[in-house]
Amino acid sequence: MCSGEQFGEVSFSLSCKYSVRETFDLAVSLLHSFEYDEAEKAFVKVIDADPDCAMAYWGVAMTIYHALWAAPKEKDLIKGSKIIEIAEAIPKSIREQEYLDAISVFYKDWDKIDHSSRELAYQKKMENIHKKYPDDSEAAIFYALALNSTANPADKQYQNQQKAGQILESIFPNQPNHPGIAHYIIHNYDNPILAHLALPTARKYADIAPSSAHAQHMPSHIFTRLGLWDESIQSNLNSASSAICYAEENLMEGHWSKEVHALAYLVYAYLQKGDNVKAMEQYEYIKTMNIVSPNWDHRAAAYPFAAIPARIALENKRWPKAAKLTLHSSNIQWDEFPWEKAIIHFARILGCANTGDLQVAEKELVILQSLHQQLLDKEEQYKADQVLIQLKASQAWIQLAKDKTEEALILMQEAASLEDKTEKHPVTPGEVLPAKELLGDLLLSLNQPSQALEAYEMNLKRNPNRFNGIYGAAIAAKDMGDKEKARLYFEKLLNLAKSSHSDRSELKEARAFIGQPES
Repeated sequence: MCSGEQFGEVSFSLSCKYSVRETFDLAVSLLHSFEYDEAEKAFVKVIDADPDCAMAYWGVAMTIYHALWAAPKEKDLIKGSKIIEIAEAIPKSIREQEYLDAISVFYKDWDKIDHSSRELAYQKKMENIHKKYPDDSEAAIFYALALNSTANPADKQYQNQQKAGQILESIFPNQPNHPGIAHYIIHNYDNPILAHLALPTARKYADIAPSSAHAQHMPSHIFTRLGLWDESIQSNLNSASSAICYAEENLMEGHWSKEVHALAYLVYAYLQKGDNVKAMEQYEYIKTMNIVSPNWDHRAAAYPFAAIPARIALENKRWPKAAKLTLHSSNIQWDEFPWEKAIIHFARILGCANTGDLQVAEKELVILQSLHQQLLDKEEQYKADQVLIQLKASQAWIQLAKDKTEEALILMQEAASLEDKTEKHPVTPGEVLPAKELLGDLLLSLNQPSQALEAYEMNLKRNPNRFNGIYGAAIAAKDMGDKEKARLYFEKLLNLAKSSHSDRSELKEARAFIGQPES
């Protein structure tokens, strides 16, 4: 690794040869920072040195199960099943057998039982181990991760996440340099209600595992939740740099998916500071990426490839540009990613609706409906719901363009209500355009500034320090005649962009309102 092998401190007691324990602990550290490929290599090194180390086979099986990431494909599930079969024949301690039994249920009958059910079965097994061995911190940590992976996205009480967070926080003081504890606290608190609880941990995780590109990136999940854009930018610059170094060091073909994932958060942060120049620099760079590795993690790149150009066009209200967006040309098989494809069609619809090209907008709407149905057919309910929100928002703006204002408002309110009941996916820093913010935009266009202000302010509670949300709130307050509140929001907008040297017209409008000279 470019910055040495610094992945935190793990001490996992096991009955393998003493000579392999350092490598085993490194493998577990890598696993905890989702460095799956490197973790597998390390576990294989243990197997090579000690073929009778059953837990090394457990480790390989764990690297195939990507708890919060893309579900394993058929060939990976077959591989995992074979690994478990080999491990079963090796003598092991009772506790090691229990660990192996836990991951085994994820692979058992994978061709008959759906992914979510197998995840839940694994979570229950880890719960049993945690209860049986309360002093086993690794059992607690893996159980906490399992709670997160099986959490209901519609649960606004975040019951699983809070339970997992409490487990992790209780053991963190005794293991302050453990990468998994820090990492999973961030994941469990990566929501609008709990994010503030993870800020101290977010500021520490990168230092715990400085060699991990993911550890450099992960704190930005919390920085994004709290609207701390400068910290998010630095976090993702570090992550992208680390990912590039890793790819070069390992002679990887093309770009590592973790670099692309970091750039998704980086561009989002630049846009919230109004910094189109820096955002476009990254977008121009992304357009040069034709090959992404590894093949199993293309989702981490598919989302940014679709979302980044859509965000740049939509957040700047460049409607003609949005109307003509196309899918990024690369080795990604776009037909495998209907949710990600939907982003481009959603952007096209908004672009066409706002430029008056309703015939094309209606055609794009049919495509979006088809992608929604594909997700329903694949039983990917969460992603289907996300596209449904886009569908209703799209229909709203088409109706508005047809001067059917009542229908438009009802549809946009439905979209916002649906979004309130769900949660963003970890692959994205936020919705391409928050439905509540879009509702505010629609209400402003209908000359309902009071209601628009309410929508903007509600969205800013969920997505603090969004550039367009703050600007929209300022305009709504101004249109209401509330000069004091308008000034407050305009000043906040200027402060948000003070270090970005942005030329966005909204900032010029803000300066004019408060009587601040052009810089």
